Parts: sequence; C-alpha cells; structure tokens
Amino acid sequence: MRKWLIAIALGLCILPGARADEGMWLVQCLDRALEKNMKARGCKLKAREIYNEEAGGLSDAIVSLGFYCSGSMISNDGLLITNHHCAYSDVSRLSTPENNLLEKGFFALSRADEIPVPGLEFYFLRRVIDVTDEVSALKAELQAAGKPFGSRRISAVLEKKYKEETGLEAGLQGMWAGEKYYICLYSKYTDIRLVGAPPVQVAAFGGDEDNWEWPQHKADFALYRIYDSNGEPLHPRRHLKISEKGYKEGSYAMIMGYPGRTQRYISAAELDQMISVERPEVNRIRAAQMEIIRKWMDRDPAVRFKYSDNFFSLSNVAELQEGELDCIRRFGVIEKRRAFEAGMPDQELLRKLQEEVSGTSAIEKQKVYFREAIFRGLIISRTLMRIGGASKDLSQQKRFLSQGLSETDPRVERELLEASVKELFGGIDEALLPAFHKELWERFGEDYHAMAAWMWENSFLKDFGSVPDSSIVEAFDGNIADDPLYRYVKDINMNLFNGRENHVGDPMALHREYVHARYRYLKSLGVPQYPDANSTMRLTYGRVCSMRPRDGVYTHWQSTAAGLREKYSSSAYDFHYPDAFREALPPMDFPVNFLTDNDITGGNSGSPVLNARGELIGLAFDGNKESLASNFESVPGYNMCVCVDIRYILWILRHYARQDYVLQELGLSLP
Repeated sequence: MRKWLIAIALGLCILPGARADEGMWLVQCLDRALEKNMKARGCKLKAREIYNEEAGGLSDAIVSLGFYCSGSMISNDGLLITNHHCAYSDVSRLSTPENNLLEKGFFALSRADEIPVPGLEFYFLRRVIDVTDEVSALKAELQAAGKPFGSRRISAVLEKKYKEETGLEAGLQGMWAGEKYYICLYSKYTDIRLVGAPPVQVAAFGGDEDNWEWPQHKADFALYRIYDSNGEPLHPRRHLKISEKGYKEGSYAMIMGYPGRTQRYISAAELDQMISVERPEVNRIRAAQMEIIRKWMDRDPAVRFKYSDNFFSLSNVAELQEGELDCIRRFGVIEKRRAFEAGMPDQELLRKLQEEVSGTSAIEKQKVYFREAIFRGLIISRTLMRIGGASKDLSQQKRFLSQGLSETDPRVERELLEASVKELFGGIDEALLPAFHKELWERFGEDYHAMAAWMWENSFLKDFGSVPDSSIVEAFDGNIADDPLYRYVKDINMNLFNGRENHVGDPMALHREYVHARYRYLKSLGVPQYPDANSTMRLTYGRVCSMRPRDGVYTHWQSTAAGLREKYSSSAYDFHYPDAFREALPPMDFPVNFLTDNDITGGNSGSPVLNARGELIGLAFDGNKESLASNFESVPGYNMCVCVDIRYILWILRHYARQDYVLQELGLSLP
C-alpha cells in the first residue's frame, strides 16, 4: 500500500498502466491539479463543466434523496433514477398484503399511474459558500455577549440568515472538525411520485448471500418523478445523457453523489477501541435479533411483509460491520495509523487521547448494550416512544399506535423483548440502572423469560395479536407513564452513561483536537486533502477495473446474464425471480453489473456512474467485501464499487416492464 504521507498517491489496478485515485472530493473545490489528474485517467470534461454556480454543470443533475441516498435526473420532465434499495422503504409503505409491490414490482404505464410518495424530500445543490471566517466571528460575538455559542446555535443562526437571504434551504457543514465551514444552499422538492421498481427478487437477486460479494447480478434501480410546486413535472436545470455504447476495462468512470459518513481522520486509539470493544458485541447482538426476525419471516408471509424493511436494514449494516473488522485486521489499518501518528509533532495530544480511550473502554462497551438492546432491540419501542412524546394529543397518540401495530407482530416483539432484557441485564453494571430496571432485576434476576412475560402481560399491549388492532387503539386512553413496557424503553437513557465521572477528559474535544492536528500536519507536508464524508456532494474518479481479491484469484470486471441463469433456484427465495422475468431474460452475454475502483461509501447508493464525457453508464449500489475498511482507510487494488449497467436497466424497461412512455421520454428505442 502507498504511504500515508502521499494522500493522492496512485495504487495499481490489475490493468497494466491503470491507476486508482482515492478521494471523495468536494465538488466546489475541484482545482487545476485535480482536473489534471482526472484528465490523466481519461476524463474529457473540464472542472467548470462539472460544477459551475453561474453557468451550471453536471452537478445540477445530481440529487440528494433526503441525505440518505443519491440519484440523478435523466429527463427534462423530472424523471429521476436511483437504487431500488434506496426506494425499498417507500415501495414497502405503498404495499399492502393484497398488493405487495415489493414482491410483484411496480411499473407505471402512464404518468397518471405514477404513485405519490408522501414524506419525501429531494434536494438539488445550488451554491456553496465558504463561511469559515463568519463562523469564527459569530462564535466570538456570542461568547462575548454571554450567549450559547455551540455548534447547534451557530448552525441555527447562519442557516436562518442564508435561507432568508436566498430563499433556499441552507445547511452549515463543518469540515475537518471545524477547520473549514461551508453553507450549502439547496432547492427542495416534496412532490415525489414512484414511477418504477422491479420485483425485489430481481432488484436484490442473490440477497444477503451475494451482498458485498462479486460477481453480483442485481437490477438495483428505481424510478421517481419530481413535480414542482404547481403540480407539473419538474424541468431540471440539467439532466444526464444515457449512453448505451458501453465501456471496457480501463474506461474512465466518475461518480457524483452524497456519501454519508467516513471516519478517515479517526485516531488509532479510537479505532482500536471500536473494533476490539464495541463492534464484536454489536455484531453478536444484531445476529441474534436477525435470527429471531428471519425465523418468523420464513414461517409467515405476513411477518415477512411487516419486517422485510427492518430486516433489510439490520442485515445490511450487520454484514458491513462484520466485514469492517475483518478488513481492518487483514490490511493492518491500525498499525499503519500508528506508524503515521509516530511522525506527528504533538505526541502529548496522542498520549492524552490514549489515556481517555483506555479509561472509557468499559463504559463504551456498556453503551453498546443500551443502544442495541433498547434503542434498536425492539421495533415496537419506536412506537412507544412516539406515543410518549405526543402525550398531550390523544388523537395523535392513537395514530402512532395504529401505525405501530400494523407494522409489527406480537410473536416477534415478545421474542425480541426477551432477547433485549437478556442483553441489557447481562451486560450493564447494576449501578447504572435506573430505579425501575433495578426493581425488575431484584424481582426476576436472570429469569429473563419471566421478566419479559411480566412486562408484556401488564402492558396495554397485552392483547396485541388476540383482538383486532382497532380494539386496542379504541381502548387506549393515552395514559402510558406507568406502563412497564414504556418504562423499560424510556427510563434508561444515554445520559446515564455520559456523565463526567465516566471520562478521564473531554472525549469530543480531544477528538477534534486530533483531527485538527492531523489536518495541519498533512497540510504542512503539502498533501492535498478531502474531508470525511458528511452527506455533502462529492466526486470520485477512477476506472472500470478487474480485481485480485486474494492470492491466486482473479475476478472479471463485468458480470452477465449467464449468472442470472446459473444462480437461479426455484426453492431459494433470494435466487428465485418471477416466471415472467425469467421469460424476459437478456442473452447470455448481456452485461448486468460491473466493477470500478471509485472511492464510495454509504449515501453514494444510487449515484450515477459517468463515462469520460459525463454520460450515464450505470448506478453505484454496493462495495466488495475487501473494501469494508474504507470508512477508515481506502486500500488500493481492493476497494471496488459494484455498479448496475444502464443497459441492463433499459433491457428490463423494454422487455419486462414494457414501460414505453418512459423510453419515449428518454428518447430511446422501443423493444
């Protein structure tokens, strides 16, 4: 691997002469040096053609889907393309047991058939303003006046100011723990309609077994349409041209989107604590939860319908975090980080940080039990907390209750509750438990089955599953304060773990100081830097690339429809697609998915993959398991991006969905 001190040094790809550039670069900071590197890889565009606040650029076609996924505009009438797994929750919410759009898929046959999806917010970046000096001045002003000057206060003041001045949505973003600050200005749209989504067994063909693997054969795409405030299809400032010409190994590939979060500026001490203390417990607890949910999903289609979205999210994160542990160890990430830190000037800071981390390992481990057993351990807990938060509005409480009951199953929740109390009371120091939990412990001890049964039978939810949901909602009087289930999830909270007595110093302040020191050290060496991902628009560039994941193993850069036939199984849910789709399969050698060496992370899902001319050739949807340390460090030659080929998407629209009006809108040939 290249030295840490050369942040944009180039790792070799398998193709002779092909090289990969690490980096999630801020689009507003594309300079001549970066443009030169991009052109050396094959880019035909100038930086000002990619991001240009005055004249417009490719960035005007890139969309944030609520800052959890990315998408792009592909027509002048508001048509947007993203990943199916980004639309998964929406398709699930629009489904009913009688009309399960996840299982059967949905493709509108005219604009009149497009389905409104309430609650969505899609954002277009319009301008970015460097406000670093303004933040410093405002902090000093507030501090001198004796007013709060924390990050929330600063954000509230500046976001309000710029929203009033521009009429755009404003978001303040700090980079490198406050070394730089930017105001990002966005146009927001909320009238969003679902246009198309393939059946989940087509979109996620291979399911969990193929997740993070290569080769894959997924049709991971969905179509939305954005409407303006007048109820008319949006005419975006820019939309992408689709290329059906394809690509080859070594072809330039560029991805633009909104990567969510990385921690490449984390210290070796903090990373070591994360993988040795926290992650093993997180992964163990989530595996037990998934086993419970999957068992009931396999037994009952009604449970699968209710829990598929939760299970999808849980399994995806769990597999990611397990892979992170393996890759951090395999690629020696912590050892390399320590070697880098040995050259930093401020060794006293590193000593203090190590002391804080060593002194808080026990409490950090107990936070895991709280988060995983209470905060994430029960699906119904979210409903209970929403009801409690709306205690002054009985009608709203009843709406929350009705929704929560419709989305859960009492058999699953009771078993999750028993697993929750086992993890909580088996892991947390009794001294940290609030009074109600101490009472439970004193009464039941390690009889977790009896403890869970008592809470359930003494809750207003006790009849859940034995009477109609409407009866429970109708009988609910809003008095939840003394309900044992509600108290179980509410009385214990993070404040119990974050007290000063549990820390040697101020962990957040020490972390910020470390990030500043690391940033300034690299700057003193003349190393170009990009900040950690934080849901701001970024660009990453590289090439279509094959891979050698292990010694003696070579993987091709493209998968084909042959794999759809090889993997098909009539008895395995994740490898079984509908008969109608089976009849519409492309020819054996037809391209399905492909690999690039672009630097991506969560939030990039749905991002367009662009060729050297900025034309759409695919969508990013996954990484490979060898890349799972990339939240902390990019490993050249191993970090790959798995993409769905736009030609496979178009084949489905032409020959399976028969979505002719969309093809005509895109100016493409009909089947």
